[in-house]
Parts: sequence; C-alpha cells; structure tokens
Amino acid sequence: MQTGIRFEMDAYAIRSLSWEYRIVSHNSFIFVCSRNNNGKILMKPTRIIEICANSAQSCVEAEAGGAKRVELCAGIPEGGTTPSYGEIRTAQALTSSIDINVIIRPRGGDFLYTPAEIQSMLLDIELCKQLKVHGVVFGCLTKDGDIDVPLMRRLIETAKPLSVTCHRAFDVCRDPFAALEQLIELGCDRILTSGQQPTAEAGIPLLKELQLQAAGRITLLAGCGVNESNIARIARETGIHEFHFSARETVASRMQYRKERVPMGATVQINEFERNVTTQERVKATIAQITE
Repeated sequence: MQTGIRFEMDAYAIRSLSWEYRIVSHNSFIFVCSRNNNGKILMKPTRIIEICANSAQSCVEAEAGGAKRVELCAGIPEGGTTPSYGEIRTAQALTSSIDINVIIRPRGGDFLYTPAEIQSMLLDIELCKQLKVHGVVFGCLTKDGDIDVPLMRRLIETAKPLSVTCHRAFDVCRDPFAALEQLIELGCDRILTSGQQPTAEAGIPLLKELQLQAAGRITLLAGCGVNESNIARIARETGIHEFHFSARETVASRMQYRKERVPMGATVQINEFERNVTTQERVKATIAQITE
C-alpha cells in the first residue's frame, strides 16, 4: 500500500479463508484491498455505480443490485425534480447501506432560477441536512449559459457537510472547460455529465478531455443512456470510474378499470397505465459489464 495516504475504512470487511478483503476509499476511488498469507497488500480500483432512482422502491432495487449510491428524483419525464419528504424518509427506512443523494430541482426546464425558486431550493437542502442524507444534487446557470457562481456557492455552503454533485445543467453550459474549473474552485464533489451530448456514449470525446483536465481534482460521473451495452466502452475510452444509470424496466399498472381517454398530464404524454422502475437484475447486469 502506498505510504503517506490515509485510507478511511468503509462499513464492512469480508474475510475468506486465509485472505482478508477490505473496501477502502481515497479521492472518490474505491479500492478492493486484500492481504495474503505473506502479509502483502494488493490494491485494485473498482468502479462506483449510482442509480437514478425514481422511487423508494427503486432505491431498494439499486441496493440489492450492488449499487453504491442513488440519486433520488421525482418528475423523471421532466428530467428529475425534488422528491417529497415522504419519499426520502421511505427510501431511508427501506434501505440499509446505500448512499442516498437527493436532487434539488424545483421544476423542469432551464436552470435559471427565480428568487422564490432559490428559496425553495435552500429549504429543501436544509431538510436534506436534517434527514442526514448522503448528499444533494443541483446546478444553476446564468442567463448567458455560464455557471452561476454566486448562487452555486450559496447553495454549496448551505449544504455543508453533505456531498454535492452538480447535475446535468453542466451539459447545457456555454463553456464546459471553464465550468469545470469553476466547480472545482467552488468545492463541488462531482459533476454528472453526458459530455454535452444526448447520451454519454455520444459524449465520449468530451468526457475524455474533461477527465484529463480534472486530473483527480473533481469526480466525473458519466450518465445518460448508460446501459449494459455501452458502459464498458465508456469506461475504457474515457478513464471515468463513476457511472450513473437508471436500469429501469416497464411494469404494467395493476388497475383493472381504466379510463384511458382522460389523461392526467397535458404537455408530457405518457402511458398512465405503466411505469418504469429500477430492477436489481438490470443493475447487476450492467455492473457485470465492467467487473473483471
């Protein structure tokens, strides 16, 4: 083991035969450390999986599937909005070890917020601190498409000591390279990004550049369209070690009586007699693609 580095032990250690396995973390990387009979310590980096969870039940499935963290959201058709107090508390009650990050986004649409919306965000962050979740996820831009540095600083300061992720507002900012430096200076822990493309696979060229520029100063979390078929390629070509995906499957409604001609939504047309939920099987299948 490299000397001069403090490793914090995670919550568990697994013993098997004459080997001792421990999970340790350093600079957002997770290492599987093992000690053989001769006392030699071997270290192997692994990847961190975050599931975009649209419900408490999806958090349960994410944990069962082997994910380390979830981003808990409501309003998935709008790109994710702040979940309710009840959803957060239920997710905490039904899970035991998975880290829960909560998106702080008062509405869909752009990331230029009014004073009333900012007040709502601040109150939601305070609630998350009271509930002792692992972290919060937000992002704010100016009207010119730059990171709103003063507002982001205010939100980050309010969120301390929670972990902070800047969400995909980053993907619609004007200059991703300047934005990366600003978020590092602000003390943001990670950036969820598709490389400013509709999917992370399409964004591989920019993701690779950003990963090189970040140089370990901030964590890049590759997300949007990540699945069993492309996660290995994204990992291999970008060097990124954290991945964000939903692993959802469609589940039919249990309603027998249906009045399908009367929709509850207006602008967003969805099938109201089916829903998409994360399944542990898809989580496991996707993780398997990057597990040696």
